[in-house]
Amino acid sequence: MSERIETTMESSMNSSDHEPTLVVPGSTAPLVEPMRRAAQEQFRQLMDNLEQVYWISDLEPRSVIYVSPAYETIWGRTCQSLYDEPQSFINSIHVEDRERMVGIAFGENSSRGYDEEFRILRPDGEIRWIWGRSYPVKDAVGHVGRFSGIAEDVTERKASERENRRLEAQFIEAQKLDVVGRLACGIAHDFNNFLAVIMSYSELMIQRLEAHDPGRKYAEEIHLAAARAGDLTRQLLVFSRGQLVEPVVLDLNELVGATATMMRRLLGEAIEMNVATKSLNGRIVADSGYVGQLIMNLAINARDAMPDGGKLTIATGELSIGSDDAEAHPKLPDGDYLVLTVSDTGLGMNEQVKEHLFEPFFTTKTHGTGLGLATCRTIAQQSNAHIEVASEPGSGTTFNVYFPRVAGDLAAPSRPARSGSLPRGTETLLVVEDEPAVLEMVCTVLESLGYEVLQAVNGQEGLRVAREHTGNPIGLVLTDATMPVMSGKVMADWLRATYPGIKILFTSGYTDEIIALNNEFEPGMAFLAKPYSLAALAGRVRELLDGLS
Repeated sequence: MSERIETTMESSMNSSDHEPTLVVPGSTAPLVEPMRRAAQEQFRQLMDNLEQVYWISDLEPRSVIYVSPAYETIWGRTCQSLYDEPQSFINSIHVEDRERMVGIAFGENSSRGYDEEFRILRPDGEIRWIWGRSYPVKDAVGHVGRFSGIAEDVTERKASERENRRLEAQFIEAQKLDVVGRLACGIAHDFNNFLAVIMSYSELMIQRLEAHDPGRKYAEEIHLAAARAGDLTRQLLVFSRGQLVEPVVLDLNELVGATATMMRRLLGEAIEMNVATKSLNGRIVADSGYVGQLIMNLAINARDAMPDGGKLTIATGELSIGSDDAEAHPKLPDGDYLVLTVSDTGLGMNEQVKEHLFEPFFTTKTHGTGLGLATCRTIAQQSNAHIEVASEPGSGTTFNVYFPRVAGDLAAPSRPARSGSLPRGTETLLVVEDEPAVLEMVCTVLESLGYEVLQAVNGQEGLRVAREHTGNPIGLVLTDATMPVMSGKVMADWLRATYPGIKILFTSGYTDEIIALNNEFEPGMAFLAKPYSLAALAGRVRELLDGLS
């Protein structure tokens, strides 16, 4: 008994009997029966409680000598089935991993064993991830005649890794989004200054030119291009929470009709556009500019999906969701909805594309930013709406946007004001603006409306001008919020301390939310976002002076 005792697995002619037998080297006589049975029982207990699969196989002939009971739990097959048909192990490997694992386990380098992860397909159709490791078992002369190994179900770990990768990808996308937001906010101030100048002067030209004057058409095109540039800035600001949403009660049919009229030239002659609005019982609450942008983005996406031409349909309808409809629309709460539908006869999309469709920066096009459909989803969310897509390759695409139906009075329509109808006044105003072109434009407009206008290029100069002014009291200060030397906010605090009751109207290429986040502007103060129309500028000034705001 002083000699080393080895454990070996001897295959029995009875395939159901795979028990270990202990032998002493140099002797064929079994050990004392009680010791043998005790050792076998210990081995059985170990294998029965092992969550991993332990196995031993012969190379020649290729057969399974032993597999632990965990095989039945993980593989969903009986151990006996593996003894009877060793090839069933290979057949159980997922078809996408099978060739790789066969090459590793039985290829030129198979004698080294392996340490791999692969998938198996259970008889019930469930796919599980397996981590497997095999070891060569050599005889006294170094010949590999057997392999032993262990296999573990790592499905939960792989799922956790996938979730971590998804979260990591989301985090990276969020960082990208934050960069875009910061970039958008960074350029918005200067860019919107230029747009304010272009839009205001082109609007003045339109108002002063007769309808038959050829120059009026040019001025209108300039104004339209500037407005579209402003829309591009607003689209970027959607993601940075930098664009103020102003929801009002809207007629969805009217909004679709107005937007469709603007889109006809944009779509091109190869696209046949059909507008099919139904009589709707109710209205929606949303920002009209945002919903118009949503329709425009969906239409442009449809146009790009029909490079050889096709049909674009924009339709409206109604939908009531109850308990019986939950299966068809699982993400929609019970209630009444007005539905905006944009469909095309284009290329369509597969499931993989649809899965990533609304992600920022995702695009299948060779051009574009990948922000169009992501913007649509964001706008829908801001309107408490839900967007769905149905598409198949070669069968076109349909987007449905479900707006909660509301009752209420429509928002008053905004109409371009004529030069003679702009509100006027004779009060003294102080305009503080660091961009010379904007300063000149605002002063020109306000002076044309009858006001006495003082001007300054930054907050510090604004304080000096106010102190040195000896005429009529300054009734209102129109100031950019963000300026060098001294910001509009700091200047306004000094002015209000010195001249109680003075009205302050802030303006900026940023929105009031972004300025508040940067401690440049306090919520509740009067604010006018750039670029603005002449009517918006004149109206806001008059409201403050008259105490209406």
